[in-house]
Amino acid sequence: MESFYRDTFGKKKVRDVKYSDVLFFYTDLINNQGLQINTLETINTVLRPTFQLAVRDDIIRKNPVDGAYCEVKKRNGGARKTRRALTVDQQRKFMEYVAKNPFFYHWYPFFVFLLGTGCRIGEAIGIRWDDIDLENRIIDINHSLTYYQRADDSYKCEFRVSLPKTEAGNRRIPMMQQVYDVLQEEYERQKQEGFCVENVDGMTNFVFTNRFGMPHNPAAVNRAIKRIVDTHNSEEEVAAKKEKREPVMIPRFSCHIFRHTFASRFCENETNIKVIQEVMGHADVSTTMNIYAEANPDVTKSVIEKLSKNMDIF
Repeated sequence: MESFYRDTFGKKKVRDVKYSDVLFFYTDLINNQGLQINTLETINTVLRPTFQLAVRDDIIRKNPVDGAYCEVKKRNGGARKTRRALTVDQQRKFMEYVAKNPFFYHWYPFFVFLLGTGCRIGEAIGIRWDDIDLENRIIDINHSLTYYQRADDSYKCEFRVSLPKTEAGNRRIPMMQQVYDVLQEEYERQKQEGFCVENVDGMTNFVFTNRFGMPHNPAAVNRAIKRIVDTHNSEEEVAAKKEKREPVMIPRFSCHIFRHTFASRFCENETNIKVIQEVMGHADVSTTMNIYAEANPDVTKSVIEKLSKNMDIF
């Protein structure tokens, strides 16, 4: 990935890079070097946090990468990779398997939190008990954790705190009952076993940690999901063969699909777009509308059937 920018504005000093430089660079990658918009999105996810760190260190005042990817994506017809939410059956099957499997159960509270709040992965791994109001059942989203490669050429990575890109990212999410239950249980468990003491940019007391007491690395979460899905599917194939039926398989997916799945379930059960936008933390309502438009085909069919019954004009 470094090869894409090493010989272009990679030679510039951080403080000299302007928004127009990033825009020109991204446009050149698409139009002249033949990159797909999906690949550009990957490059953007590396560059933006890097410059955001420079903002936090007072090297630059504004992040020149902000908005550049969206602008180029818009100019190229808004093409983006298709993210398919889990169906209701797939979601239920996945969570039931995690809940009942002693090897994977330790992931259950974290997955319930992701599927029950729609938080971005960085927001979820960065959530602290200070952000959780169990009495009023409110979750305060005000920061996220990003996993950076260190600048000392050691090839090691470290967590840093990032603030929301837009004001919409700062939000308060009411807890649904299932989220409240797992957080209450997790709090009681940690009262006995100890709370997280790892310090990241002055923040500690993180809710979800690995066995070393560190916040979860997003790549490790993805590896766990892959392991769970593959194990489930292997066992399901054997069971289906014995029972002489078709196996119910779960597709491989990344941790971002939890957020997309939450949004889909929300859209299937709520018609107020502004409420969905606020909970999801979308700065642009068109993002919410795109998800709303990707309704589950079964839901679409039931809506049309309901409309047919209620319309007495034919």
